Amino acid sequence: MLDTIGALVAEERGLRERSTEHLGLAADEQTRLRSVEVRLDQCWDLLRQRRAKSEFGENPDEAAVRPPGEVEGYQG
Repeated sequence: MLDTIGALVAEERGLRERSTEHLGLAADEQTRLRSVEVRLDQCWDLLRQRRAKSEFGENPDEAAVRPPGEVEGYQG
């Protein structure tokens, strides 16, 4: 899980750097950046779920990836 998050963070950084260096991204790069952002949110959410289940004596393997609409709808 953490390896996946690390790879996604690296890809996100690369896309953001290209965006600032080249004054924007091509449409396919913008789509990929948004996809990476959503996937990262899902990964972090899953990790938080697993940790919470562990902390409260539940089985962390019962945590599940939530749909993008649910994860992206969180209010900080």
